[in-house]
Amino acid sequence: MAEQPYADCPQILRDYLFYLLTIKGRSSRTVDAYYIDIRTFFRFLVLHKNLSHADLPFEELPIHMVTLDILKTVTLSDAYEYLHYISTERSNSAKTRSRKVSSLKSFFHYLCDKVHLLSQNPMAELEVPSVKKSLPKYLTLEQCLSLLKNIDGEYKERDYCIITLFLNCGMRLSELCGMNLTDIRENTVRILGKGNKERIVYLNEACKSALDAYIEYRNSHPIAPQDRNALFLNRNGRRIGTRRVEQIVDEQLRKAGLDQYGFSVHKLRHTAATMMYQYGNVDIRVLQEILGHANLGTTQIYTHISSDQMEQAVQSTPLSNLKTLDSKKNEK
Repeated sequence: MAEQPYADCPQILRDYLFYLLTIKGRSSRTVDAYYIDIRTFFRFLVLHKNLSHADLPFEELPIHMVTLDILKTVTLSDAYEYLHYISTERSNSAKTRSRKVSSLKSFFHYLCDKVHLLSQNPMAELEVPSVKKSLPKYLTLEQCLSLLKNIDGEYKERDYCIITLFLNCGMRLSELCGMNLTDIRENTVRILGKGNKERIVYLNEACKSALDAYIEYRNSHPIAPQDRNALFLNRNGRRIGTRRVEQIVDEQLRKAGLDQYGFSVHKLRHTAATMMYQYGNVDIRVLQEILGHANLGTTQIYTHISSDQMEQAVQSTPLSNLKTLDSKKNEK
């Protein structure tokens, strides 16, 4: 008999995770991330409140004893101690702590405002740790052309198509792996994004050409019956997985001599957004729709301004050619 999902969780946490899956429509991967974050907090409570007398490493502390009665005793001070603990004892970065705070706030909001098991929300005033924002890393136009030019190997039609779609459409890794043949129309593709939200992305000539070449190659090779509709396949004729696509991108970056810059699949998404914004003069809200962002603020991270654009902006002011007073005197 298969083990139940989240079998190590107390019922109250399992209920929340299934709420995220079934009611909120979160993906299994997203819910697993919530599970890991909240499990860490529960283990801290077990340690902090001496709920277990077993001398176990932190990663092995059981969490089933964290009941509703225990959660009713949680205070904002406990949350601050938890953040201090994961920062000093577990070396969590500000970005990681910020994510874990968001997970906690969501969980306690559910307990207080959705199922009304708590009369007060101890996390209501908990602030998200500030994260230093940095400009997203992306490939230049020359690097993109070099990457595409150097794609080679036994599965070059597939790999070229994958990277072309990443660079032109800005789709997420999971979205690309989940694409089906039936999602493709003449010049559009249906994307199933975060929260099972559908969106339509238009295909340019580069994408259509790459898809035509790949699909012809794909259809000439054996395909597993259960994955006949899957667009991208691995060498066994099965739907390709996210890890394999990451490996493909890493391999092709290395072949193009671009492996030393820290580029990744997600950086190709950054690149697509940057290209559309800088070269296509795309409106920010149109870009938000293409990328599938729920919040406009997320899209604005991608729309950074290049140093060339900043220099051009400064040079374009009508006062840019004004000479100094000394220079004028010398001209007389």
